[in-house]
Amino acid sequence: MTAIFIAVVSRHSDTNYGIGLVLFSVAAASDWLDGWLARKLGLVTPLGKLMDPLVDKILVCSAFVFMTERGLCPVWVTALIIGREFLVTGLRQIAVEAGQVLAADRLGKWKTTFQLTFCITGLVWLTFSTGKPPGPIGNWFENLASPDGWLLPISLWIAVALTLISGWNYIWSGRNLLKAR
Repeated sequence: MTAIFIAVVSRHSDTNYGIGLVLFSVAAASDWLDGWLARKLGLVTPLGKLMDPLVDKILVCSAFVFMTERGLCPVWVTALIIGREFLVTGLRQIAVEAGQVLAADRLGKWKTTFQLTFCITGLVWLTFSTGKPPGPIGNWFENLASPDGWLLPISLWIAVALTLISGWNYIWSGRNLLKAR
C-alpha cells in the first residue's frame, strides 16, 4: 500500500491527496490491527517481527518525505526521523548478532502514534485546502488540520520530542553493544 500511496500523492491534486489520506489511514490501521491480532491469536512469527516494523518505518518515512516536499515539515525533522529509524534498526541488528533483544518500548509506540497523527493531519489539510470549497464538514477539517491551527504543529513537535527521547532510550539500552570489544 505504501508504493500506491507514494504514486498517488506524487500526482498533486486534491482528489489524489484524498485517496492518499485513505490509503495511508488504512495502511496505518491495518498495521496496528495485524500486530494486535498476531499477538492475540499467538501468530507472532520471526518474519512478522522483522516485516511489521520495517513496513511501518517505510510508510511513515515516505509520508514525512512527502510532507517535507509539500512544505508541511522541516527537512531536518524528516532527516531526524529517518536517522533515528536507521539507528534503531542498526542497534537491533547488533543486538541480534550478540544474542540479545532490544524490545520496543511504550515511548516508541507513542512516537509512532504522533508521527501518524501528523501525517494524517497533513493529508487532511492537503485534501481539504485545495480545489473547490468542500462544504461545512470540509471546512471543519480544513480548520482543524491547518498549519496555522494547533493539531498539525503540536503533533509534529510531540513526534519530534518522542523521536529524540525514544532514540536516546535505545542508545542507552544498547550502550553495552556499542562498546569496542
